[in-house]
Amino acid sequence: MLVPLPSPPPPASIRTQVEVPLALPDGSTTTARVVTFNGLVDGLEHLAFGLGRYAERHTAVGSSPATPVRLHSECLTGDVFGSQRCDCGAQLRESIVQLATEGGFLLYLRQEGRGIGLYAKLDTYVLQDVGLDTYEANVALGYAVDQRNYTVAAQMLLALGQPRVAMLTNNPDKVAQLRRLGIDVVTQVPTGLHVSDANVRYLAAKARHGDHTLDLAQLTGAGRARPRAAP
Repeated sequence: MLVPLPSPPPPASIRTQVEVPLALPDGSTTTARVVTFNGLVDGLEHLAFGLGRYAERHTAVGSSPATPVRLHSECLTGDVFGSQRCDCGAQLRESIVQLATEGGFLLYLRQEGRGIGLYAKLDTYVLQDVGLDTYEANVALGYAVDQRNYTVAAQMLLALGQPRVAMLTNNPDKVAQLRRLGIDVVTQVPTGLHVSDANVRYLAAKARHGDHTLDLAQLTGAGRARPRAAP
């Protein structure tokens, strides 16, 4: 993990906002307000998707309750092509459905491969195929186990007027970093356990080495996806 910048992060501003209709693989549809930003510290093109009532550009910002938010790191193989080596695509679709129902923001962060990039991520797959887990493979290639820095996420939330959030995540590092950056994370809401034969070792490594809130006992039933029950 890279050390975030001190709290509060440098200010960012909204650059553009535009409505985009979305169609999910299950046939469901929704509308998102897609937001771009100026002033993000890493200079990358991160996006915010306002869903549900936050698809409206002029939604009033309230002091409570906390706004549901999902930080989703880009995964080309999982999000676009449906790779079963990870659970990224399933988590993305789950989050869009939940946020469209409850109202909230999905921040789509350009941090492929836990921040190491697409080619390097595919290089780690080669090492995983000969026995290393996802964290060991990063280290073997000279990277940190997780190089993601969520300073830009804090900048985006503040620019959106959302300093108080409920985080949809199994990853405690996201919560810890945002809190260090001055975001009031009121609660952590777990996402579903999406298991396949191809990703069971990957998920087990996230639970053991990344402290993700995943039930290792459930991972013995590989090949089945277990979405989180509706609240």
